[in-house]
Amino acid sequence: MDVLADFVLTSVSGRIKRPPSTDVAPAVTAAPNPLAALPGKWKGRGFNQIWRPFHGSQDRFLELNETIETLQFEAIPGDIPNRGLLQADINLHGIRYLQQIQDANVLGPNGKHAGIHIESGLWVSTPPTDNPQDPATVARMASIPHGTTLVAQGSTLPVISKAPPITSVDITPFSIAPPHSPVSFPETNLGVPSQFRTSPADIPNVTQAMVDNPNSVLGQAIAEQTIISTTTLKVSTAPLNPLTSSGGTSNIAFLQGAADGPNAQSVQVDSTFWIETVKQPDGTTKLQLQYTQRVLLNFNGLSWPHVTVATLVKQ
Repeated sequence: MDVLADFVLTSVSGRIKRPPSTDVAPAVTAAPNPLAALPGKWKGRGFNQIWRPFHGSQDRFLELNETIETLQFEAIPGDIPNRGLLQADINLHGIRYLQQIQDANVLGPNGKHAGIHIESGLWVSTPPTDNPQDPATVARMASIPHGTTLVAQGSTLPVISKAPPITSVDITPFSIAPPHSPVSFPETNLGVPSQFRTSPADIPNVTQAMVDNPNSVLGQAIAEQTIISTTTLKVSTAPLNPLTSSGGTSNIAFLQGAADGPNAQSVQVDSTFWIETVKQPDGTTKLQLQYTQRVLLNFNGLSWPHVTVATLVKQ
């Protein structure tokens, strides 16, 4: 078979081969794969908060949701060769995923839980590289139907034999321009009625503590658990030390807006995923996935945090 025919066949099958050569250096492969525990179906509950732009008497609406989530991962078999010019080829390993989030209390027109979010994408693990000089990393590539795609890269932290250290997260908007001063709004105070915040009837279990710090939902979920192992995946569309580069976001024209500013431009995504082994009272263990994600939406001169958290159990 000639080289062109071989290239075409392997491209269709999902594996692009470099023409045979005697001087091709062996690919570098990462081991072990930090994503190995993810394939399968995970289900659970969480909390979603987003400042939505509002076209009307004021610029914002604070949406809050108690959520039901399914996150399905499927392994990509075999190596994923990445061809190198400045250094030897490397082999990536990856999984594809589909995330579906619904409102736990609000029903849609079909009588089922209303959909909030759907996202398809890939996770890949990358071995250490010489050019750029980066340690082993993981990357998440996502596509969201609102019209945003993203690449977020980061590192895996050392596995710890305890629960993860979950820090707080703030939903207060801040100025896009330096010094990025915070700007508070009354919608964050659940004690003050507002037509520009989700109706209390739709969020019966949401507390002020959850609004003040959405990550408190994660801490509460594991407060009584015995977690004996935690693997941490931390990725961002902005550079994370010691990464030399990480990725970014891309938005459709409507989100980016025109000369007078964006409608709602996703400019940065930061997320941390914790894969936890939980020891149960009967001595058996289960796998649990917790995550927190903050997306910065830019509109009307401010960056508005959009925070999503969830605790999922592998089925």
